[in-house]
Amino acid sequence: MANALWQWMLQIPLLCFLGGLVSAESGSLASANGVYNSSITPSDLPWNTYNYCNAPHVSKEHYARPTNVSHPELVYLNVVIRHHKRTPDNLYPNENELNSIPWDCAHFEQFNYGGPGGAQVFHETVSPSWHPFLSQIWNGTCDEGQLTAGGFQDAIRHGQDFWSVYHEELDFLPSVNEKDIFIRTSTETRTFQVASGLLVGMDPGMATKTFPVTTQPSPIDSIPPNYACPKADAVRSAFQSVPAWTDHLEANADLKARLDATLGTAGLDAWSSWYDHFFDTFSSRTCNGHPLPCNSTGACVSEADAARVFSIGDFEYNYIWNAAQNATEYTQLTFGVFMLELAQNFELFRSSRDPYKLRFYVGHDGTMIRLASLLGLGEISPLRWPALGSELIMEVWEAAGKHFVRVIHEGTVVPSLDWISLDSFINKLQDQVPANIAIQCNFE
Repeated sequence: MANALWQWMLQIPLLCFLGGLVSAESGSLASANGVYNSSITPSDLPWNTYNYCNAPHVSKEHYARPTNVSHPELVYLNVVIRHHKRTPDNLYPNENELNSIPWDCAHFEQFNYGGPGGAQVFHETVSPSWHPFLSQIWNGTCDEGQLTAGGFQDAIRHGQDFWSVYHEELDFLPSVNEKDIFIRTSTETRTFQVASGLLVGMDPGMATKTFPVTTQPSPIDSIPPNYACPKADAVRSAFQSVPAWTDHLEANADLKARLDATLGTAGLDAWSSWYDHFFDTFSSRTCNGHPLPCNSTGACVSEADAARVFSIGDFEYNYIWNAAQNATEYTQLTFGVFMLELAQNFELFRSSRDPYKLRFYVGHDGTMIRLASLLGLGEISPLRWPALGSELIMEVWEAAGKHFVRVIHEGTVVPSLDWISLDSFINKLQDQVPANIAIQCNFE
């Protein structure tokens, strides 16, 4: 337990939460506080250092079996991860001007075809030089929010490392097959593609095979989540109108003015209510080897300002989904449906009715921050913006005829969930599901 706690402490962000203010301790994009410029964590940093570009995850090199009981046997798994790195999902008003090099996705084919019987078509993105609205997008062959070739390679490596533990080390999964493994993703193409990379990482032979991936209808998909919940919107609006939130916006007014002047975002609500869009557009560039944006006058976003934005983003994500007054209610309302699905999974296993050994979900940052909060990880230390490839694994072990759950977050066992009875874990999941959630969501 002490060792697990120490491993967990290594991941605690070096942030300063004082009266709602956040300060970055360093302008570096690769330090003990976090890595934002490479999928590979520098060798002089601990293996489980927060790496936004490619989160730490389970691997044979760092995995440890439970040691608190004799002869435990792994019997069931649920895994939730965020997709891997992509192009920016938000665009500046004059996006084309702010990219000194094109975004190149020409060597990462985007397959999407019907079957059986359909031709194996793939689409190629082209930004024509003559297009009247070209100023709104970068030059190159990538669309916004598209998984990059580097993100696909990270997904393959993620699958390899996962397989090194649950096949090679534990012999839990005998092969990649539809009988044992269930995969669900959101409806975003990048999550399908990450599932594809994971499967090939587990078994290279999957590159020539098909495998079903389950989705829910996009208007009610619980993974992002997508379902409408006016009550939750009202709760969030209320806790983002108090000094605990507004003070940090005022304290960083100098930064905001500087970014607006460089990027042309002044007066745009989506860029002024929080730092989400700045975080996305900076980190998507730095993680994929692109420079921070510079405008036509030569003014550029500095690494120091980017690091400050990343630190503010951590504060905002922790506040909204974990620390704000009524954050738990907001998170339960927006993620209660997914927690219900997890609870049902483990109930099916408890009653010997789940046909699968592994249920694997590929989602988004909004998926991971909500899940981490509702599992209580934010009670240990402030939550950070979920990194690309962020991973939460829920293992069920059998020992002396009883079932216990162990939760692993980004490769490290969670101290408060290192050995909890299956019944208690199911109760914990069920406690996060509001009663009559559909009715509650539509009652403000």
